[in-house]
Amino acid sequence: MSGMDTVGAGVLTSAPTLDLAEIQATVLRPRPAPYVGTHLIFRVDNAKAGRAFLRRLAPHVASSLNWWSARDAWLSVAISFTGLEVLGVPQASLQSFPEAFRQGMAARAAHLRDDGVNAPENWERAYRTREAHIGISVFSDTMEKLDRVLDLARAQYEGFSGVTMLAMQNFGAQPGDRNSLGYKDGIDQPFVDGSGVDPLPGQGEPIQAGEFILGYPGEAGVVVPAPLPDVLGRNGTFVGFRKYQSRVGAFNRFLHANGKTDEERELLAAKLVGRWRSGAPLTLAPDKDDPGLGADAQRNNDFDYAADQHGEKVPFGAHIRRMNPRDTALTRLTDVKLHRLIRRGSTYGPPYREDELSEEADTIVRGAYFLFISAKAMATMEFLQQEWINDGDFIGAGDERDPIIGTQQDGATFTIPHRPVRRRCHRLETFNVLRGGEYFFMPSISGLNWIANLGASS
Repeated sequence: MSGMDTVGAGVLTSAPTLDLAEIQATVLRPRPAPYVGTHLIFRVDNAKAGRAFLRRLAPHVASSLNWWSARDAWLSVAISFTGLEVLGVPQASLQSFPEAFRQGMAARAAHLRDDGVNAPENWERAYRTREAHIGISVFSDTMEKLDRVLDLARAQYEGFSGVTMLAMQNFGAQPGDRNSLGYKDGIDQPFVDGSGVDPLPGQGEPIQAGEFILGYPGEAGVVVPAPLPDVLGRNGTFVGFRKYQSRVGAFNRFLHANGKTDEERELLAAKLVGRWRSGAPLTLAPDKDDPGLGADAQRNNDFDYAADQHGEKVPFGAHIRRMNPRDTALTRLTDVKLHRLIRRGSTYGPPYREDELSEEADTIVRGAYFLFISAKAMATMEFLQQEWINDGDFIGAGDERDPIIGTQQDGATFTIPHRPVRRRCHRLETFNVLRGGEYFFMPSISGLNWIANLGASS
């Protein structure tokens, strides 16, 4: 991987133009491969104690400095709007945050199409009640490094009154670096201009840093409005945090209902995503899986859809074609670069098994956390949920929804273009059920310290 151990990073070629010492590591540093880690959610019960907690944590929060060569485990911190309120952030600053962030993810359910089984009334309590105030994530490539950083974090909150841990979830790549439905993921990431590395083949043209990090010009050449004061907003970003439970039984039942042989089922699984389980893209390996291609970061994302304008290799409704249409001719004029997100997904629970077909398999605690990072995370996520995930008109897929993360309606289908007659697969269910989520603000290192030291002089 161009001499690197991490996923989605090229080789350092020029001096970065971003203030890397201020930007939290998770913004630019991709997951290791393989990876392990832990997500922790805290409620702040007392403002003074909450700020003291942040002061204790802040020295252990990693920046993006030298992110391309970093090898240690790292810790990141993000805060919800209710968390900022409880921590005592002044009203003038609170009101400078975008409205969707202030309202929170549960209140934005209609904008996110979070209905049916994904509706907030079905979420875990911390997310329903907006008690998820502080989110901490630790990423590592080994359990030894992870335990070392977790011990540091644990020393800051164990026996510490005024802050309550509501949830702690270990996560990690499954065998073969697969996710909860058996696919290699995390391959396609946008390339941030000024990050200091060359893009990998297939990442496309650099996207202006201001699309992802506050305080820099975006694609329109202007700086996205940031929270005030400047020390709080600059070099920060927003994070959409969503926890999904995977219904592996339902997924496997769908494959069996629409495929008679192992080969047919695996091809259907590839059509749903646009990649084979190994990560090999269907555009480059349309007939059978190519694990070597899937494992090669120089090749596994280096493709477009110029030779597949009818969707016969990768269906228009396939997950990766929806989330990054690349050069697909869209029915609604859209600048694809304006709707990209940095993704830091993580898988939890036991590994995927293709022989699990029962309804009991749907209840196993297993799934994925999706972290979407962008300077406009709320607007971008809501656009994607409305237009690209839970609709299909934009790409010629009618009213069909994303087969992997869409909220399916009764009688939902998935269409595979084919000549002379297209194929329509039935019994599509919601394979990943939303268990909760929240919008968080990930401040810069200085911004985190500013929050932590509010009222220090009083």
